Amino acid sequence: MESSTDNNRDKFLIGVVGVCASGKSTLIEGLTGHGYRARHIAQEHSYVKDMWKRTTNPDILIFLDVTFEESLKRRLSHAREHAHLNLDTTPLSIGEVLERVLTFIEMGYSQTKPGA
Repeated sequence: MESSTDNNRDKFLIGVVGVCASGKSTLIEGLTGHGYRARHIAQEHSYVKDMWKRTTNPDILIFLDVTFEESLKRRLSHAREHAHLNLDTTPLSIGEVLERVLTFIEMGYSQTKPGA
């Protein structure tokens, strides 16, 4: 059974705003796949407070947020997965980081190129 929303999905515009790596592109892809008109509003680097309204003026405005830490994890996940060495530097001094990396290199490491 179709709802009235099913018949009107392309009649209104959904604007998606949010911080980097919050999932804007993924959400838009999903909404579009369900027949909705959705548009990314690139406001995260703008000083114009109502950029969303000036550029798109959507019928529905969605704001996505994510912590800075999670944003970094998402953006760096591919490199983390393919790294030869993952090193948590939180408890280490600069000298200790260098020492551990030098030890890793000099003790031999998998010579497979990252991502191969």
